[in-house]
Amino acid sequence: MSVRKVRYYVFLKDVLALSVTAFGGPQAFLAMLLERMVKNRAYISEDELWELNALCNILPGPSSTQLISAIGFRVGGPNLAYLALFVWILPATLLMTATAVLIQFLQENTPGALGFARFIQPMAIGFIIFAAQKTISKMVKSTEAMILMLISAFVSFFYSSPYIFPVMLVLGGLSTSIKYKNQPKAEEDKSLEIKWANFYLWGGVLILAAVAGAITNYQPILLFENFYRNGSLIFGGGQVLVPYLYTEFVDFKHFLSSEEFLTGYAISQGIPGPTFSISSYVGALSMREFGLTGFLVGGLVSAAGIFLPGIFLIFFVIRFWDQLKLYRPVRAALEGINAVSCGMLIAAAYLLFEPLEANALHIFFILGTYSLLQFSKISSPMIILAGIGLGILANYLGL
Repeated sequence: MSVRKVRYYVFLKDVLALSVTAFGGPQAFLAMLLERMVKNRAYISEDELWELNALCNILPGPSSTQLISAIGFRVGGPNLAYLALFVWILPATLLMTATAVLIQFLQENTPGALGFARFIQPMAIGFIIFAAQKTISKMVKSTEAMILMLISAFVSFFYSSPYIFPVMLVLGGLSTSIKYKNQPKAEEDKSLEIKWANFYLWGGVLILAAVAGAITNYQPILLFENFYRNGSLIFGGGQVLVPYLYTEFVDFKHFLSSEEFLTGYAISQGIPGPTFSISSYVGALSMREFGLTGFLVGGLVSAAGIFLPGIFLIFFVIRFWDQLKLYRPVRAALEGINAVSCGMLIAAAYLLFEPLEANALHIFFILGTYSLLQFSKISSPMIILAGIGLGILANYLGL
């Protein structure tokens, strides 16, 4: 075996190790990448890691998955990058699909079985509030951005159609791009060379999926299109995905109950790997009427739909990013896009709370979860396990 092939094998082995140990959200994930990919293996330099991380954070899609794939692209080109994508998402995809099967089995065979999740449902809202606070502190830094965020929250709350979200993102970006003169000047390279192949691939799959879904009305194709569209529009990471999925699959299509959605979201916070894996849970339950095959197809199709667009886009942009980021309107538009995403996150926290009974116990668990995340070093998986344990104990005691 050649030295190059050995290096590729070791890289994929490292990705697999990360996929089953990366607990704790984006900050912990980046620390693990820095330790394993930069300091131990020297696949890329530390400066390259931060540059790629910044690029992934300003593109739509799952940033952690894009970052893993971008490193794979730098190490071994597109083939290794696609293999890295598969290895990274597979464990979480299978775990969340299995979770959907378990939740459905418990609901069918044990009345009141979701009692074990009675506390992790309000805890899920605590996670959302914590994510919103962290995201807003990073992304909203001007009066204009604050106003855009509040408008976005208002519109997202009162007009919770999945079709309004992309319109708001585009308008938000346009509204701040006109302030490009406030951005520091850079030496713009007029000979910007763009290779459009991956962009055409991204757009072609989007159009083909939409047309095929409309013609066939075949559930797996419709699911793929739903998640591919969402994966093409999500700025700001997995927490911003939540309002999209909740609106489309709970409010709009009624494929899941609010209780099922909150349970799955909370459990997704306690497993390693990409946070976008909640999509596999939602997709699997959306096809529950087709039995075990439906669960598996739904979980895998949803994973493909949510992860592929971000990968196509990172492969498209990474080739000319160093030139593109010099253009001030591009940098200025990001402020509005991020502000709109934050507004959607605020609306999500309220929309997820609305179906719960507004009692002191739920408020205690929401605030308690937020406080543990904000002021303690207890990991997310441990918080979720504690919530499940309390739910099981309360059920056992008949409380």
